Amino acid sequence: MTLRFIFLADPMCSWCWGFAPTVDRIRERFPEIPVRLVMGGLYPGVTKPMKPHAKEEVRKHWEHVNEASGQPFDYGFFDRDSFVYDTEPASRALVAAKKMGTDRPLEFLETLQGAFYRDNRDVTDTGTLADIAAEFGLDREAFLETFASENTREMTQRDFAFSRQLGIHGFPSLLGYDEERYRLLAMGYQEWDWLEQVIQRWIGKASGAAETVH
Repeated sequence: MTLRFIFLADPMCSWCWGFAPTVDRIRERFPEIPVRLVMGGLYPGVTKPMKPHAKEEVRKHWEHVNEASGQPFDYGFFDRDSFVYDTEPASRALVAAKKMGTDRPLEFLETLQGAFYRDNRDVTDTGTLADIAAEFGLDREAFLETFASENTREMTQRDFAFSRQLGIHGFPSLLGYDEERYRLLAMGYQEWDWLEQVIQRWIGKASGAAETVH
């Protein structure tokens, strides 16, 4: 039986950034289980600039994430005027990178997250996303073409739809899949010690079920 993790995230989700070191630990601890990265769609298609009260709420989230995970944040972000918190472009950038054949989608996700949260770069801007892709090692012009294609837009929407079909509305979320069913392992930020035990129990149950069938 082939097991795999389904990791649902958004590049502009602060708790997903906080969860990034845990994802690295999952991959180190369970290297035999591949991770499928799916864009969850936190706030895709937003068109109105952030209002002061929204900035205050987001800042509180960032402070909580920093306290819980130690992940760095550049709070200069909150000095931006008229910022539109549309998470679709950054999500589409990840889908474009996967479409271009990168075998390191999780690393690209962390690159996007770091650019936004740590470096205060505008990952809603196409040019900035292309620069980040080029720094990651992707061809800039090919990225721009792929990013702008209708097919990439559709693939991004399919990721969002898949997340909704699974009933996932909070990110990050981690599921296990055993070729027969999905099991929710974590929704939202979780500490590693607890999550490792949950994953080990899932592996044990899935392996036991497979032995029973055979």
